[in-house]
Amino acid sequence: MEKGLTNENEGQQVIFALAASPDFSTSGICFAGRDAGLFQSVDEGETWHSSLDALALPAPLPVTSLTLSKAFPTDGIVFAGTSGGVLHSADGGKTWSIQILRSPSPLVSSLVLSPNFANDGMLFAGTVQDGIFRSTAQGDQWISWNFGLYDSNIFCLAISPEFTNDQLLFAGTESGIFTSHNGGRSWRETSFPVERAPVICMALSPDFTHKPILFAGADSAGLFRSTDAGRTWQAVKSLKVSGPVNSIILSDDFSNDLSLLVGLGDHIMVSRDGGEIWKNWKKGLKFTDGLVSVTAPSGIREGSSLLVGLGDGRVVKI
Repeated sequence: MEKGLTNENEGQQVIFALAASPDFSTSGICFAGRDAGLFQSVDEGETWHSSLDALALPAPLPVTSLTLSKAFPTDGIVFAGTSGGVLHSADGGKTWSIQILRSPSPLVSSLVLSPNFANDGMLFAGTVQDGIFRSTAQGDQWISWNFGLYDSNIFCLAISPEFTNDQLLFAGTESGIFTSHNGGRSWRETSFPVERAPVICMALSPDFTHKPILFAGADSAGLFRSTDAGRTWQAVKSLKVSGPVNSIILSDDFSNDLSLLVGLGDHIMVSRDGGEIWKNWKKGLKFTDGLVSVTAPSGIREGSSLLVGLGDGRVVKI
């Protein structure tokens, strides 16, 4: 087992995705998707081991997206996106199956599960160049769902907390944001300003039905906010950004506390008033090796710990 997650393998760097168990504070379980494969920690990121050893792969398999079931502590379900398919584990990452998507093999850039996954078995995979795939069989079978999706370069997906009722999805693409109101069967473009694209991350209010607030981060044009479910967009001008917005995390109680966090190219900012006033997550904290991904296993309250994935292949806990 490796102390920390280092960058000792030249050419096998970049932490593309991070995910933590809902019971992280007691189990310490988290995953990191990297050029060199998928790694798992059971001690809050202090030590790591490869999670794909059971596959006996002839070469490292890059993992570019991750998602865990909300019931992970009991069902052990993990999905990991890679080049050409989706990996699936139902025992917490001990063993894996892989479902190959159609040829030519697409790069799976984003994965989201239905909030009712335990009953409907539904999840979506966004890919670079090949659009969106949907599974209603817990990842065992996939079909392409791209009608009306004029941009097939998908960088992020977001799903409504009330998806079972409203069937609402969002896709961040190279040219903007598309939305579906019928579970991904058809898509239409929103009014997100095309000159501000590509969109590389999104986050929806947990109370989206009553407060349809959506944030979107662009690769080089800053943070944007919609308060009407994506129909109109405004730049969050109070956040001064000179590079990409790589991660957006909203508080579980966002409707009341208005707290959100964003991971930028080399630092992390937090707002406690919905994005009007910002301050550094920790004063003086900078990541010279490039911040790529952030997860907040214990939320974004004052004093909470974050896991940060860096461009040199390391994961650090702050």
